[in-house]
Amino acid sequence: MKTFNIHEAKTHLSRLVEEAANGEPFIIAKAGKPLVKVTALAADGKPKVQRLGFLEGQFLVPDDFDELGRDEIEDMFGVRE
Repeated sequence: MKTFNIHEAKTHLSRLVEEAANGEPFIIAKAGKPLVKVTALAADGKPKVQRLGFLEGQFLVPDDFDELGRDEIEDMFGVRE
């Protein structure tokens, strides 16, 4: 990640903001000390959360998944086919 001093950031602010919006965040420093990190915001202001598919390919579901434990479950509920 690139670091720019305040004067340099002021001089090139438009370009730096455009780059940050395109996924290249940067840091603004004063006297060599980092002060702020500039990053792009999500379109709606909230971070994008991906819930579906985040474990894809991590495990296999057996073909008989819906049959596993069937006898025990039927015994617990007193149901037999």
